[in-house]
Amino acid sequence: MTILLELDYTLPSMEIHHPNLPAAMNVEELKTFCREFDGVTETLYGEPGNVLTYYVGGKKFAYFKTSEPEKWRFSMRVSPDRFVELTGVPGVKPARYMGRFHWITIVKVEQFPAGYLAELVEWSYGKARHKR
Repeated sequence: MTILLELDYTLPSMEIHHPNLPAAMNVEELKTFCREFDGVTETLYGEPGNVLTYYVGGKKFAYFKTSEPEKWRFSMRVSPDRFVELTGVPGVKPARYMGRFHWITIVKVEQFPAGYLAELVEWSYGKARHKR
């Protein structure tokens, strides 16, 4: 017997500190957003280039998969509380090989609220920047 549950989940409201952001960001807008932080480097890894990674001070804070079947899935580190909360949201899952370190993957960034996404990326950047 199979039981299907329909989830009606709303992300928690967060104050948007980015009045110039659209309701949702596309991949190019999110890449630009990640590049705008101080000291960020962007590196393409893999053969043939399948992970676009963002670093600050040599520490990774976000990355995109750039090859199929996971093309343009976006991953970043979140707090342990956010990890538990967000991995219950449709379209968000623990990042492959990084979930144990509280990294999540957002399957389609276009379907994620831009203000909330910006807050999460800022947190990940700050965590990496202050990590020694």
